Amino acid sequence: MEFLTFSPENHCFSELLEGSDGDEEEILVCGEDLELNPFDGLPYSSRYYRLMKEREELPIWKEKSTFMESLLHNQIVIVSGDAKTGKSTQVPQWCAEHCVAVQARGAVVCTQVLGPAAVALALRVADQMDVSLGHEVGYCVPLESCCSPDTILRYCTDEMLQREMMSTPLLTSYGVIVLDDVHQRTVATDALLGLLKDVLAARAELRLVILTAPHMCSSLQGFCGGVPVIRARGRHRAQAVFSCSTHSHPFLAALRLLLDIHHTKERGDIVIFLACEQEIEKAYQMIRQEQSSLNPDLGELIPIPLYPTKQELTPKLTQDKQKCCKKYRRKVLLTTSSGESLIWTKNVTFVIDVGVERRKVYNPRIRADSVLTQPISQSQAEVHKQILGMSPSGKIFCLYPEEFTYKEMKPQIPAKIQESNLTSLVLFLKRMDIAGFAHCDFISSPAPESLMQALEDLDYLAALDNNGNLSEFGIIMSEFPLDPQLSKSLLASCEFECVDEMLTIAAMLTAPSCFLQAPPGTEEIARSRWRRFSHPAGDHCTLINVFNAFRAATANPTPPDFSTEKWCRDSFLSSSALSMAEMIRAELVEIMKRIELPISEPDFGSEENLLSIKKALLSGYFMHIARDVDGSGNYLMLTHKQVAQLHPFSSYYNTKRIPEWVLFYEFSISEGNSIRVVSEISPHLFAELVPQYYFSNLPPSESKDILQEVINHLAPGSATKEEQRTANDSKENEESPQTPTEQRCVIQ
Repeated sequence: MEFLTFSPENHCFSELLEGSDGDEEEILVCGEDLELNPFDGLPYSSRYYRLMKEREELPIWKEKSTFMESLLHNQIVIVSGDAKTGKSTQVPQWCAEHCVAVQARGAVVCTQVLGPAAVALALRVADQMDVSLGHEVGYCVPLESCCSPDTILRYCTDEMLQREMMSTPLLTSYGVIVLDDVHQRTVATDALLGLLKDVLAARAELRLVILTAPHMCSSLQGFCGGVPVIRARGRHRAQAVFSCSTHSHPFLAALRLLLDIHHTKERGDIVIFLACEQEIEKAYQMIRQEQSSLNPDLGELIPIPLYPTKQELTPKLTQDKQKCCKKYRRKVLLTTSSGESLIWTKNVTFVIDVGVERRKVYNPRIRADSVLTQPISQSQAEVHKQILGMSPSGKIFCLYPEEFTYKEMKPQIPAKIQESNLTSLVLFLKRMDIAGFAHCDFISSPAPESLMQALEDLDYLAALDNNGNLSEFGIIMSEFPLDPQLSKSLLASCEFECVDEMLTIAAMLTAPSCFLQAPPGTEEIARSRWRRFSHPAGDHCTLINVFNAFRAATANPTPPDFSTEKWCRDSFLSSSALSMAEMIRAELVEIMKRIELPISEPDFGSEENLLSIKKALLSGYFMHIARDVDGSGNYLMLTHKQVAQLHPFSSYYNTKRIPEWVLFYEFSISEGNSIRVVSEISPHLFAELVPQYYFSNLPPSESKDILQEVINHLAPGSATKEEQRTANDSKENEESPQTPTEQRCVIQ
C-alpha cells in the first residue's frame, strides 16, 4: 500500500477548523537543561508547552492519574465521557506513556469509526506530542497509510483493525488497543469487542481501553464484567431551544434559522446536523450562493461540509489568509448525526439539529436496503447538545417540540449489526474460526434472519465446504476488501481471462458513484455527455469506458490549461470518486500479486472478452437477476416479487433499447425502487452458470418457468446465442466514433 502524507490543502483546512495561525514554533531554549521528549529524544518546542496548557484545561485531564493507575492493574478500562471532553486525543497519548513507562512490548492502536476522523486525530495528537506525523504517530485508513516501524501510536478505522486480525489474530504488535466511539455500534466495532475478549484471555499483558458515551456505560460494564470506569463530563450545559411544532421541511427551516442567527451579529461558529449527505452538498451550494446577497458588515459565512462516508471531498481553500482576517468569518459546519467526531473547531456557539436522519436498513428476505427517514435517538440528541460543552453561552436549536424527544425518539441508536447485510461479517468470522476463534460474543445479538441469509449466500458462492467451514475458495475471497459477490466475480475472471477488466469494474463499483447529480435544467446536457461513454453491453462496460477515459485524460493532458477536475466537471463526473477508484484498483492489483493470482492482458472490446466479462459477473451476481415483465422497464426480481425500474444513471435509461433480462449490482427501496448498474444477459448464459441448488430454491414464477425451459433444452452449443449477441454489441461499438474511452488500459 502506498504511504501518503498530509496535503497542504488538508493542512490549511485543519487550520481553518481549529482557528490556529499555522505559524512555525521555535524550540524553547530556557536555562541549561532542556526537557527531552521520551518518544523521539529531542527537546520539546515552545508550542508543546503552549498546547499542554490547553490540554490541562480539558475535562478529561483531571482523570489522568486515576486512568493510569487503572490501566496498570486492569486488562480492560472503560472511559465514559461527553462529546468534546478530550478523551479521543488524551487517552491514547496516556496509553503511549504507559507503554514507555512499563517498557511494554508493542504499540498503541486507536480505532475510529470514520477514516477522516482517524486522520484528523493523528495530525492533532502528533502536534500535541511534539513528534512527526508518520513516525512516532501515524494513521492507517482505507487506501491511505502514514506509519513507520517506529510508530508508537497509530489511529486506524475499526474495519482496518478487523482486517489486520485475519493475518495476526492475536494482534501481537500492540500492547494497548483503544476502541473509540463504541456507542456508534458499527458492525466492525461490535465484532472487535467480541473477539478481543478471547485475545485478552490469550495475552495477559495486553490492555483494552473502551471509549464511549455515558448512555452505553452500563451495557459495557455488564458485557465486560467488573472493570473500572472513568467518567468525564463537559463543563457547561447547553441551552436547548425547541420548536413549537414539527417542521414539514426541516432542511429549509435549518437554513432559514442559520441566516437569522447570522443577522443577529452574535459571534460564534455554527454546526448544522442534517438528515443525509445529499443535504450536506445541497446546503453547501445554497449557502455559497446566498453569500453574495448578504450584508458585508455581518461578516463572511464559510460553509464547511463534513461528509462521514466520503473522503477527499473537502473543498480547497483559495482565499488569501491576510485578506480573510480583515473581516469576521463565521464557520458553518455541515454534517449528519454520524459525523459528530469530525467536528474540531473550538468556537462553536450554536448547533441546529433537524432531529431526523436517513438510515439504511437491510431486508434479508429481498436482499435489499430500505432507505428510511426517521427520528434520531435520544442518545444522539444528547451528543448534539454536548458539542457545546466547552462554550459557556452555547445554544442548541432543536427543530422539533420537546415532547417529540420522548414520544418519537428511541432511547439509543440501533446496533448496525441488527440492520446490515452480514455476509461480509460472516465471511470474516469464518476466517477467524480457522485461526481458533470459534465463538464471538456479541454485545447485541445479530438478526437471526440476516445470519441465515449470509450463510446461505456464502454457500451459493462456494465459499463454504460441505461441513459449513470456509473453503479454499472462501479463504481467497476473504483476502479482498470487497463485497463477497464482487470477490467471487473477480476470482472467476481468472478462469475467464478478463481480470484486467474485472479489476476496473470492481474498483468503480466499490468507489462512490462517478456520476454527479446534474443541477436543475442541465439533466439533458449531462445525459448527452454520459452518452459518449455508453457501451451497448451495459453499465458495467460503460464504467470501464469512463475509467479508461479518465486515465487517458490524466495521462495525456492536451491543452496547456488542462485540469482533470475541469474535464470531470464538463463531463458531469466526480473527480474524487474516479481518483478513489484508481487507488482501489491499485490496491486490488497488489492483493492479486501477493496471493499469486494471474492477471490477464487487457482485451476490452473484443467479442470474446465481452462474453467473458458477463460470465465473470454472473459467477458472483447470479442472485441479482431481473426480468422486464411488460416491455416498459418494470423489472421483476427473480428471487422475490419486488418490482423496480432502471436507475436514472443507467445507460439504458430513457432509451428505446430496454433489455428483457438484466444482471444488476444493487437494488434499493426508497422513494422509487431502482436497480443500479445493470447489464443485459441472456437466459441461456444464466442457465449455464447458475448453481443448480440455488435455482431449485427459487420461488415459483413465470421467469423461473422460462429459465427452466432453457435448462431443459440446454445443449453444449447453447452459448451460441449469447456469443452472437456479444458479437453484435462488439460490432456496434466498433461502428461508433472512437474516443479515448475505447483505448486499452495497461497495468503499470
